[in-house]
Amino acid sequence: MAEIKDPENTILMELTSGTVVIELLSDVAPGHCARMKELARAGAYDNVVFHRVIDGFMAQTGDVANGNTENGFDIRRAGTGGSDLPNLKAEFSGVPHDRGTLGAARSQNPDSANSQFFINFKDNHFLNRQYTVYGRVIAGMEHVDQITRGEPPANPDKMISVKVAADA
Repeated sequence: MAEIKDPENTILMELTSGTVVIELLSDVAPGHCARMKELARAGAYDNVVFHRVIDGFMAQTGDVANGNTENGFDIRRAGTGGSDLPNLKAEFSGVPHDRGTLGAARSQNPDSANSQFFINFKDNHFLNRQYTVYGRVIAGMEHVDQITRGEPPANPDKMISVKVAADA
């Protein structure tokens, strides 16, 4: 496991194959990082599926309203919702969408990100300055690479639990 420098800004995402350690970039996108920690601490990301996983591109998850396998889950609706919290203002930066970075999923409106996010499988620099980057995988990228592909996947993988390292 990678050395955790700042437990308050580190996310531990438990997948079936193992733990993914994500360093949050709170200096780059403080609003998005605060939202992820708030939802993680509320348990909102636990049991939420990866509803859109495109080989050679990215794995998307985080629909806490419609993607949770523990409460009336319907894969056809996963990806259409967010959380009960208000949408976030875009926090675009010069941080590139490199392999392993975490990006905020949103609609056409730049200020529509809420709870959904994606992890880049490869460098996707065409997304630079168009989607907020607010974290990067520092350990466990091999587990991200194993996430079942599909839009949506027939048998989607899920985040078993998501915790702030300071609380683990």
